[in-house]
Amino acid sequence: MGETKRKRGGGPKPKTPETATASMDIDDAAPPPTTEPLSDAGTSQPARRRGRPRKAESANITASPERRSSRHASEQNGDAGAVSSEPPLMVPSWESVARVVPAMDSVVKVFCVHTEPNFSLPWQRKRQYSSSSSGFVIGGRRVLTNAHSVEHHTQVKLKKRGSETKYLATVLAIGTECDIAMLTVSDDEFWEGVSPVEFGELPALQDAVTVVGYPIGGDTISVTSGVVSRMEILSYVHGSTELLGLQIDAAINSGNSGGPAFNDKGTCVGIAFQSLKHEDAENIGYVIPTPVIKHFITDYEKNGAYTGFPIIGIEWQKMENPDLRTSMGMKADQKGVRIRRIEPTAPDSHLLQPSDVILSFDGVNIANDGTVPFRHGERIGFSYLVSQKYTGDSAVVKVLRNSQIFEFNIKLGTHKRLIPAHINGKPPSYYIIGGFVFSAVSVPYLRSEYGKDYDFDAPVKLLDKHLHAMAESADEQLVVVSQVLVADINIGYEDIVNTQVLAFNGKPVKNLKNLATMVESCDDEYLKFDLEYNQVPLPPSLPPSHICMHSLHFSSGS
Repeated sequence: MGETKRKRGGGPKPKTPETATASMDIDDAAPPPTTEPLSDAGTSQPARRRGRPRKAESANITASPERRSSRHASEQNGDAGAVSSEPPLMVPSWESVARVVPAMDSVVKVFCVHTEPNFSLPWQRKRQYSSSSSGFVIGGRRVLTNAHSVEHHTQVKLKKRGSETKYLATVLAIGTECDIAMLTVSDDEFWEGVSPVEFGELPALQDAVTVVGYPIGGDTISVTSGVVSRMEILSYVHGSTELLGLQIDAAINSGNSGGPAFNDKGTCVGIAFQSLKHEDAENIGYVIPTPVIKHFITDYEKNGAYTGFPIIGIEWQKMENPDLRTSMGMKADQKGVRIRRIEPTAPDSHLLQPSDVILSFDGVNIANDGTVPFRHGERIGFSYLVSQKYTGDSAVVKVLRNSQIFEFNIKLGTHKRLIPAHINGKPPSYYIIGGFVFSAVSVPYLRSEYGKDYDFDAPVKLLDKHLHAMAESADEQLVVVSQVLVADINIGYEDIVNTQVLAFNGKPVKNLKNLATMVESCDDEYLKFDLEYNQVPLPPSLPPSHICMHSLHFSSGS
């Protein structure tokens, strides 16, 4: 989201390193161990004490509606002649109950067994673990949930509301960018008595929303309500991308992930998927809105698989400075954004040039701050217009170049990162020769090597390429020596860790497969690897039998 700090009237609070860099945390769907007290914030509940409770403790406990109603009933039964000062309980109308119950019956609990790859030791996998989350039934005998709820899945099961049976599910598609996954169940019994959820229109600000799911704290279905607080392009943590999102003030806890958000008409307006964890923020949850959900479903139906959200393939700069606009030859009535860099892997990267000013996208004028009209009284980043397209679609882009206006029909493609944010469920690629373990760098790899704060602890050279480098070709990878397995032939090289391989025997390394091909076809006496920081290990050339002694794996597409 960018800015997560909030100032108070008394002046800014001093930030610790942890709180000053608060980020969007994805709800972990795994339930806590039953031997520990349940707590949404990760803190333990106060232990029970004998005797009279303290006032400070009783002030923090608010009775649930069920407790209040039972207490009211007991007071009436205890003294029939007493006059109660509490107002009578309001009985909900049967019309509203009939509207909500079918929608809630479409919400299911998702049980998943995950087996994550071990990026530090890529020839094996980590210990499996289980998690639970939420999902809901849509048309076509399909179920939607979050992508992070079934990431690296080994087995997925679904359980309907009020049922004791868990049904085996099959994952049809996983959309990493939008954090949505589509499932199905082959057992016909699962679909009996279940009505699909209907999607509603994009809600307005202050519209009421109800989030339904199976969060921690119990086994039965849970309902929390709130209103739409904000609507803008926001960061999807799991997908490492930016798409349209809704901010709501309804509680979204671990296990709510994948559950639907309903409006007051009982139609679905989004999917709960992440929340903001920060000391200055309370009850800030985020929902994937219906335009993103429908894009995912339509993409799957058109292509038979998930192809992703397209991009133009540029980095741009705001044109809010009047002197900058004048120097670019812009007139007083012209607005737009300046192109800084162009992705070499973009389908039509040769049409646009750095310092071009994009004036409009598909006929919609772009403001100097990069926004376009959204709804009455609202503006939104123009990337929203791009995200409404599909991979392979074209768009008309009007640019200002050397004080002249040009129009180009640009083909849109998916984003090719030099360091990908995901490996899309594939096992990690690696290559071992002479004890040197070569791997392709990805964000999961960095997270495995350096932990949650990899963007602070990873080597500066890798972080610079992660944040700023662009892939020159679709199959380019950043290859590193992840570690050196100690052996007699590599004495003295044991300290080489996560260092990029620039060339082999003077030839640039394009990707991991290219490196393996050059090594296996080498007839020289020594294998010369040119590494970052001018390191040059020279292990002796080994016969093919020594190569076959080690595990050699390439995931498809590498």
